[in-house]
Amino acid sequence: MDLFFKKLKLVLSDGALLKRIGFLIFALALFRVLAAIPVPGIDPIQLEQFFQNNQFLGFLNIFSGGGLSSLSLVMLGVGPFITASIIMQLLTIVFPSIKSMYQEEGEIGRKKFTQYSRMLTVPLAAVQGFSFLFLLQNQGVIASLSPLALGLNLLVIIAGSMLLMWLGELMTEFGIGNGVSLIIFAGIVAGLPQTISQLAFSFDPSQIPLYLTFGIAALLVTYGVVVMTEAERPVPVTYARAGRAGAQSQSAVSTYLPLRVNQAGVMPIIFALSILIFPQLILNFVSQANLGTLSSIASSLASLPYGAFIYGAFYFLLVFVFAFFYTAITFDPTRVADNLQKSGAFVPGVRPGNQTAEYIGRIVTRITLVGAIFLGAVAVLPLIMQSLTGFSALAIGGTALLIAVSVVLDLVQKIDAQVSLREY
Repeated sequence: MDLFFKKLKLVLSDGALLKRIGFLIFALALFRVLAAIPVPGIDPIQLEQFFQNNQFLGFLNIFSGGGLSSLSLVMLGVGPFITASIIMQLLTIVFPSIKSMYQEEGEIGRKKFTQYSRMLTVPLAAVQGFSFLFLLQNQGVIASLSPLALGLNLLVIIAGSMLLMWLGELMTEFGIGNGVSLIIFAGIVAGLPQTISQLAFSFDPSQIPLYLTFGIAALLVTYGVVVMTEAERPVPVTYARAGRAGAQSQSAVSTYLPLRVNQAGVMPIIFALSILIFPQLILNFVSQANLGTLSSIASSLASLPYGAFIYGAFYFLLVFVFAFFYTAITFDPTRVADNLQKSGAFVPGVRPGNQTAEYIGRIVTRITLVGAIFLGAVAVLPLIMQSLTGFSALAIGGTALLIAVSVVLDLVQKIDAQVSLREY
């Protein structure tokens, strides 16, 4: 407790850190204002009925930061940008030039990579926005739109998505933490009062065992996420230092290289949901487009329940694969081995260079396997509970809980890192 108050005192006494936190709060407040401004021509009664017991829209509302439930100017949220980032990172596997640009060209290459992701966000936002407007118009949520009105609404939605993407990047640069994740987190937190009020209004004493089970499961998931996020595999490293007599007299300093068990954090969950949601959106659009047999097939596929075994299996598989994929992109054992060799460090019993890179790579693969299995299991746990209890809100609530806990942990670690930097 004393350490906490000591850290808090350092935060409050650091002007630069307070500016970052203040900008973060301002950006989140601005986002919530934008999320409260609806697009024109909405029937609120039809909108509320349309969102009831619709898990697909519930999952998508998480990515919009809560903006979709009110059909706000930022109704698509950061979903198009996340999808564009996934596509660009997948292209690094297919095209070596893109991989070289992202990993080897330094800051300039990463800026180019980010710029291409932004450019790809525009057509993805247009496709998603048009699909939503078409779907909501057919459901009577939005009044029938003329081609001009449809085009103007679509431009507003695309502009809102790009504005939110820009705001997220500003939060990452001038605030603390990952801006995109924080926008998703803000939407989850903003929906808590409404969720709590709905639970209180529909409270049923006969469901108390279910509420207790869900509460215990939530605590266990939170504890598990915290433990796995903080878990590290230390790799012993020795630094050889020349003594006063030069190369003839040397002393060694032993330390360790911390390798996180869950290198990817919450990103595999976000990526997997993005991949699963986008086809569902296209299927809903095609099923409403009166295309005969194609619409019938799309309607059948779109009506598959989210708690189905096939959906859960794909969800687990995507989380598992993206955990390895994101770790491979963000952590390069060869680069780590080169940096160790350049700084005069080595792993005891392992030759510097390629053998060190292979050794670190094997360790990362093993610990990532544990982290990927854990993330996949936690991701599908709410779906399993839903299939057992029939309570549809568990799937959405479990995913939101997982994202929220991971984002808070990341934010706390970033603030702690800033405080530790200023301590030294």
